[in-house]
Amino acid sequence: MAPNEPLFASDRRGSSIHSEEQAADEDTALLGSQGKIPLSPRHHYGFWRELGLFTWALLATAAVIVLAVLSQHHTSQQDHKKPKPGGKRNLIFMVSDGMGPASLSMTRSFRQLQAGLPIDDILVLDQHFIGSSRTRSSSSLVTDSAAGATAFSCGMKSYNGAISMLPDYTPCGTVLEAAKKAGYMTGLVVTTDITDATPACFASHVKIRLEEDLIAQQEVGEHPLGRVVDLMLGGGRCHFLSNTTDGSCRGDDRDITKLAQDKYGWTYINSREGFDGLELGNAVKLPLLGLFAGSDFPFEIDRRNMDDLYPSLDEMTRTALNALEAATQDSDKGFFLMVEGSRIDHAGHGNDPAAQVHEVLAYNRAMASVVEFLDRSKVEGVFVATSDHETGGLSIAKQLHPQYPQYKWFPEVLANATHSSEHLARQLNSHISQGAQGDELRQYITELVQSGLGIQDASDGEIQLLLDQPLLSVYTFADMISRRAQIGWSTHGHSAVDVNIYGSVGTDSLRGNHENTEIGEFLREYLDVDVKAITDELVEKSKTFGIATTTDQSWTGREPTEKDLYMVERHYEHLYGEAP
Repeated sequence: MAPNEPLFASDRRGSSIHSEEQAADEDTALLGSQGKIPLSPRHHYGFWRELGLFTWALLATAAVIVLAVLSQHHTSQQDHKKPKPGGKRNLIFMVSDGMGPASLSMTRSFRQLQAGLPIDDILVLDQHFIGSSRTRSSSSLVTDSAAGATAFSCGMKSYNGAISMLPDYTPCGTVLEAAKKAGYMTGLVVTTDITDATPACFASHVKIRLEEDLIAQQEVGEHPLGRVVDLMLGGGRCHFLSNTTDGSCRGDDRDITKLAQDKYGWTYINSREGFDGLELGNAVKLPLLGLFAGSDFPFEIDRRNMDDLYPSLDEMTRTALNALEAATQDSDKGFFLMVEGSRIDHAGHGNDPAAQVHEVLAYNRAMASVVEFLDRSKVEGVFVATSDHETGGLSIAKQLHPQYPQYKWFPEVLANATHSSEHLARQLNSHISQGAQGDELRQYITELVQSGLGIQDASDGEIQLLLDQPLLSVYTFADMISRRAQIGWSTHGHSAVDVNIYGSVGTDSLRGNHENTEIGEFLREYLDVDVKAITDELVEKSKTFGIATTTDQSWTGREPTEKDLYMVERHYEHLYGEAP
């Protein structure tokens, strides 16, 4: 065959000129011309031979394509249904409460500017991005943290405000409870109250998230299954202290720290000094309860200046990893650890971009430690990370004027801030409570804005608003920095945007877009634990299990009223006041 001859060309075919003449004759015949010249038998043979070869080639090509597609689909299915790892394994589940995709974009650019990094220097989070999650609850297209965490812990949808309870007010077993039952060690690490929605959903069951006193009791062991957690590090000490004690927010005089130690064997620490004594997990006696704040930890942008009082999320994460690794060294089971970057959400509620970028960076550092741990560990293990929802309706752009907007935002504005809006609002109101007023107060506010937000061009109207409405100053401070950075917000609540999923090697089944319940399904399947059996046990034991309480109510608390459900949606309003 000549080098330039078509693959299916006949060796009897004439020149291109003859082909053109033959094509013209065929066209004439098709058009019904009276002057057509009949083809010879030889020409008939060549035509049908070429047609047959062409048809055969077309069918063969189609068959190859179909087989390739089927093979790829089969391979994909095999990848998504890889056999569970045999033997011992560890699972770290990370939750970035309230962090949406825009938070990543904002933090990435902020970090690059602040550290003078090139545009391709990305976050640890970016390096492990694998998919996205749909977040709706059973009661709303916009979920709250309780329903979101119930989807993770139970693998089931429920109503906003539910702490591992189903819409019919029956408890659903959690992956942590099932892991403990199967012989795994378990842990919870957060920077908010350890009784807040996300940690609560793994180790307790109440019908409405407002029942944090009951959650505290269940978390230490006053629970139908007994104690199910081996390590808890976070805030929320006020829910564990008797209401006869300074710093308590309990509704009764029960001392849950004493109950934890005397009845359930917990080691209890409540200070930075006590945390340092743990030697990053090398000197831990389990079960360990560490409560380092009365309620929430300070935002990271503020905590970094109070390092002598509060451990960081990264320090607590490394401590938990080391402690649980040591505790399972001689076991044929590993551990399950949930780590939450809790206050990303609070920065979203307050619409404070400076606070949020530092919260995301703190979470990113904790994730780096998790990745490092898995890389060095000799035990099979994975991490999965996601958010329960997005908070604030964050937009990395803001139109300030009726004219067509600039295509810009300014991370340097966030880099100039030294404190959160929350911290500055507390300082302002504390100063006012000491009697400050008039010109002295105006000067104080001006200096506070300059030193705390790095804003040197505050308008008279902004300063006057802070003077007139100091109780809403947290919103004013946040708006001042957001406008100058050209960062937009659509709400002080949650939004329905899909959130990212991150994972290490071994989490391929979570690639793509998923319902949040599928993440919960992955957790229990990876650990190979029976969550349904825990649900059945909880339902059965609910018939007889009781708790010490001043009211005649179920161990899962009261059924929520319309007011309760309304308060769930305004859960964080007490932090900031009613939004303007």
